[in-house]
Amino acid sequence: MAKKASRKASRKASKKVGKKAKKSGVKKARKNAPAKTSGGKSASGKSAGGSIIPAMRYRDPNKAVEFLCQAFGFKEKAVYRGESGGVEHAELTLGNGMIMLGPVRDTEFSKLMKQPDEAGGETQTAYIVVKDVDAHHARAKAAGAEIVIDIKDEDYGGRDYTCRGPEGHIWTFGSYDPWRQ
Repeated sequence: MAKKASRKASRKASKKVGKKAKKSGVKKARKNAPAKTSGGKSASGKSAGGSIIPAMRYRDPNKAVEFLCQAFGFKEKAVYRGESGGVEHAELTLGNGMIMLGPVRDTEFSKLMKQPDEAGGETQTAYIVVKDVDAHHARAKAAGAEIVIDIKDEDYGGRDYTCRGPEGHIWTFGSYDPWRQ
């Protein structure tokens, strides 16, 4: 019974978000949902109650979405665009992980953050587990990602590389998976 109530509340919340987007003139452009899950669990089977979804801001979120999908293999789960066609909010997935991104704005929340070039460098980064690090490295490099730490085997196990994407955000992709240790 609790599952039914939870699903019902979730659907109700989704409808509210949709109505807000409609009122603000934001349009949903695409939805490529990853594998469906049930019972509040992620695709990995772990409880979705403790999921961490990094949120990032970009001065050119249209370019960022294109780059992240082309260079790193992210898939568009949902992209909401304003009247001018600019990305207002995007949800991108990679495996069973997700990031959200949007434009740099002058809002109460945005005043709490700085872009990497304004902060003198990145203040936090994302580590993403991928199956084939060498193939991923080649893809990112071919798409123009700036490799800042070349691909290498690590002392603690695993293989990884670190690169810089559009607007200075730092990304590390590797095979070390702490969930499996």
